Amino acid sequence: MTDAIDKYEPVHNKLRLVKVDSDNCFDLADLSVKEDQTGFVAPNQESMALAFGTLNEGKYVEAFGIYDGEIPVGFAMIGHDSFDFEGCPGIYKHSYYLWRFMIDKGYQGQRYGKDAAKLVLDHILTFPDGEEDTIATSYEEDNTVSMNLWRSFGFVPNGESSEGKDGDEVVLVLKVK
Repeated sequence: MTDAIDKYEPVHNKLRLVKVDSDNCFDLADLSVKEDQTGFVAPNQESMALAFGTLNEGKYVEAFGIYDGEIPVGFAMIGHDSFDFEGCPGIYKHSYYLWRFMIDKGYQGQRYGKDAAKLVLDHILTFPDGEEDTIATSYEEDNTVSMNLWRSFGFVPNGESSEGKDGDEVVLVLKVK
């Protein structure tokens, strides 16, 4: 079930996740995707505000800067059982959810995305908020880069959709148990 994650060998050996805090939030807010990708992911400052609000509601969320050594190259955010809104895909209510994931435009095309995805998935598989049998994520239908990335790790569509930034998103799941 996690064979594709286990077998993937990253090329960026200094890549690490750093929790968002008052020291790094401004650097992470400055990261951005290419102009033609802005419809696929919310700005990091919006994601950090959402994480803060989610935590204040007593729900689980972790927001991370993705760093190559000391250089911020991306942002990721995960949740667990953090959703229960009208129209919410059922899988979101009982899974870890890869909520946000982006690599800064200056670092795209250099395998940072795939290496960072493995790093985030490895973190989720430590079950930081309790065990679960599924990881879910979603992508805008036109975002073939995201689709290919998550499918390379074994994620498959489960038939649900979710409301995204610019329309419906395809929901993907990965069984981990």
